[in-house]
Amino acid sequence: MDTLSVLNRFFRRRTAVLGALIILVLVMLGILGPSLAPYDPNDQSFPRQLQPPSARFLMGTDEFGRDILSRLIYGARIALEVGLLAVAVALIFGTFLGLVAGYFGGWADFIIMHLIDIMLAFPYLLLAMIVVAVLGPGLRNAMIAVGIVYIPQYARLVRGTVLSIRESDYVQAARAVGASDLTIMFRHVLSNSLAPIIVQSSLSVGWAIVNAAGLSFLGLGAQPPTPEWGAMLTSGREYMLQAPWITTFPGLAILLTALGFNLLGDGLRDALDPRLKV
Repeated sequence: MDTLSVLNRFFRRRTAVLGALIILVLVMLGILGPSLAPYDPNDQSFPRQLQPPSARFLMGTDEFGRDILSRLIYGARIALEVGLLAVAVALIFGTFLGLVAGYFGGWADFIIMHLIDIMLAFPYLLLAMIVVAVLGPGLRNAMIAVGIVYIPQYARLVRGTVLSIRESDYVQAARAVGASDLTIMFRHVLSNSLAPIIVQSSLSVGWAIVNAAGLSFLGLGAQPPTPEWGAMLTSGREYMLQAPWITTFPGLAILLTALGFNLLGDGLRDALDPRLKV
């Protein structure tokens, strides 16, 4: 695939560029968070609690007097870690299962896809809650739980792609020259399935962040005083009428992050789709 033509199609879409800019800002906040945050995110001061947005505290303070802006900036790094680790778990295991099921077929396909169907029978958040209940509450366990929840998406995507590739001419030629199944699977089949996997990964990161925030909101993810956006929503829900800024800004951060990854994923899908070259 021509890289220049892919980039050209990607940058033609303004929404895709907007999504990329949002993600770039998020990454910069995650990298430069300690330098950009005006205060320590866990620094408590009861005399300044529940202060509205002002020149000193641009996004106000929470019930413990902690600066909301500083906690949001530090939370950007946590959000990226959550999204990337969860997607990495789903990508590795889901791709392997889908590759094995699609390439070998038969009993392997039957067993793997029935296990995937069982996982899909549960709503995403409910399955994640079950996994966290088994592993125990905590941010890392929430990442693993969200990753497990997304395994079926990758398994079904990769299986469908492999089924359309395994009988192609170049795969048959590799078999004819005596290439092993592992070589064919990873060098010829998987390498030609990367485009939909990349698109699915970019879309999944945003939803993984949202789901992890939902677990933290329920008390199953990040625990206080971790400056995680879902946990910030939980701490501020009792003050929504008295101090709405405590929940407004973390909610907007989650919304913009999910929007950015979705716009980026849509742009990558259109750029990598060979049917759109014309």
